[in-house]
Amino acid sequence: MSPPVSPAAAPSSPRTSSAPSLTAADDARRRGLRRMRTLALALLVAAAAVYLATLDREGFLGYVNAGAEASMVGAIADWFAVTALFRHPLRLPIPHTALIPRRKDDLGRGLQEFVGENFLAEDVVRERITSARIASRVGDWLAVEANARRVVVEVAEVAVVGLSKVRDDHVAALVHEALVPRFREEPIAPLLGGLLSEALRDDVHHGLVDLALEELADWLRDNPRTVQEVLGERAPWWAPDRINDRVTARIHTEIVRWVDDIRSQPRHRARLALDSLLHQLAEDLLGDADVQQRAERLKERLLDHPAVLSSVISLWDALRRALTTSLEDPEGAVRRRLLTEVRALADRLAGDEELRSRIDRRLADATVFGVERYGTEVTAVITHTIERWDGREAAERIELHVGRDLQFIRINGTLVGGLVGVVIHAVAVLLS
Repeated sequence: MSPPVSPAAAPSSPRTSSAPSLTAADDARRRGLRRMRTLALALLVAAAAVYLATLDREGFLGYVNAGAEASMVGAIADWFAVTALFRHPLRLPIPHTALIPRRKDDLGRGLQEFVGENFLAEDVVRERITSARIASRVGDWLAVEANARRVVVEVAEVAVVGLSKVRDDHVAALVHEALVPRFREEPIAPLLGGLLSEALRDDVHHGLVDLALEELADWLRDNPRTVQEVLGERAPWWAPDRINDRVTARIHTEIVRWVDDIRSQPRHRARLALDSLLHQLAEDLLGDADVQQRAERLKERLLDHPAVLSSVISLWDALRRALTTSLEDPEGAVRRRLLTEVRALADRLAGDEELRSRIDRRLADATVFGVERYGTEVTAVITHTIERWDGREAAERIELHVGRDLQFIRINGTLVGGLVGVVIHAVAVLLS
């Protein structure tokens, strides 16, 4: 009687989640498994037919009969061994059969330990990352212009999406919950004093003074009537209008001339006076307790003012719009700059062996750190996944992947058993 090939009921742990649905690849594996089962069964049937046909024969047919008998024994024994992995042979609850359905959880834990010990060991991971020469490969890949442009496009698209996800309430929460408390704790006077001292030492403020003077001179020339009206409001009420107009016009002319003198003379007394004033302010911010207290009070008033939050949000919106517009423009400044940096990185990776080695070492260190910290959680996925599978479904999926190769055990058992049977029969004949 030929052995059954259909799955039989097998004990399994209570199912909490079914195995993943079968895919097209699983269907192909199932067809391959079915063909190999059919071949193994055909060999068994052929051995049985030969055995029956040569029963009680002598001579050469006796050797054939002995070989066929041993082939049947080998085929049935190996069928039992292979079938016992996945189900109870002949649906009989024979001890130590249906091993996978009954012990799938132990199998999962063993597979987890095997992967962790042999694939996620530090020396294995470090050797694989180092030998992969990732930095060199990345450099070669980025050296291709199309790949460099692709990186820029992907980075730009991701950046645009990321910028769009930041809402005004996120910015407001950042200001209220992170920035404002930090600014309240940090004394502002020493910071301002230090910055002002550095700016004065490097003459950075001269550029700002020049800009302010230029704007002031332009405004004065463009708005003489406004200046005269402001000055006229301070004129004596009893002075005639003609005299007031002449005086205010003259004052406006002298103011413009005075501002021009300050602009054109780097050592003008007004500039020196401003420098002296700024130096004194820097010293007071660093060492005068009264000035420091006034700076702190000013800081508190600014932080409590609602315009601060609205200004930060407006500044962020303007920055986001500018960045988004430039990132979305294929010829925008940001994209051009990104492409330049990517090309420069590719050139450095191609020509700097020390940089490549350093990057590979850092990648290996980072990977090892991740494996040491999260390797157990990663390999635990194996155990958790198998534990959620129903025992019969787990056996079916495993059999789909390895069952076709296991059928070669049945085939080999049939052939090798026949050869052994012939040898044993020959020995028996010789001894008799």
